[in-house]
Amino acid sequence: MIPTSYPDPAEIARLSARMLLEIKAVHFNAQEPFILASGLPSPTYIDCRKLISYPRIRSTLMDFLTVTVMRNAGFEAFDNIAGGETAGIPFAALVAERMGLPMTYVRKKPKGYGRGARIEGEMREGERVLLVEDLTTDGGSKLSFVDAIRETGATCGHTAVIFYYGIFPETEKTLGDHGVQLHSLCTWWDVLGEAKNQGAFDAQTLTEVERFLHDPRKWQSDNAK
Repeated sequence: MIPTSYPDPAEIARLSARMLLEIKAVHFNAQEPFILASGLPSPTYIDCRKLISYPRIRSTLMDFLTVTVMRNAGFEAFDNIAGGETAGIPFAALVAERMGLPMTYVRKKPKGYGRGARIEGEMREGERVLLVEDLTTDGGSKLSFVDAIRETGATCGHTAVIFYYGIFPETEKTLGDHGVQLHSLCTWWDVLGEAKNQGAFDAQTLTEVERFLHDPRKWQSDNAK
């Protein structure tokens, strides 16, 4: 069923942050920072993959993501929903079910045998494709998926994620320069605000996380080993 009436974006962001905190998908640790894929340290880490194990929260967030995309892009804006390997696949399937649309997924690289395909499922030339992922940091990883979609002759001008870091100013420009509009439910700022409201972490940790969010590159430089 396609959702059509849901809270405004600010309330969706607050509730999404609350749900991520509730299932402990959010991790803050300034004393022993997490090491990101880039090799840089961070006092924050989020695991959106946990959402698939919580049916009520999963369902609510997928309703939120579907209605956010339709409000921002249009109710008849897409012909195909594509998930990015691997985290985006379950969320793409859930959004496609709600929108009554075909679902496909995009491999990070050709599988190396058989057809050597990057697109699994049927994607036709001229189809308008929505790329669904769990999160985005600086937007760079989305470009390869978008290019693979466009190589089929389909178009891809939108990507939807549950979580957007919201702290790297180049993200939306990187995507925009590639002709892609970003849709998301919440950011680190929303999570920090809700964590403060709940007293979910000690004051010292929250202060250090806020310092990181205001200037992540400086924090990473100061805390690099």
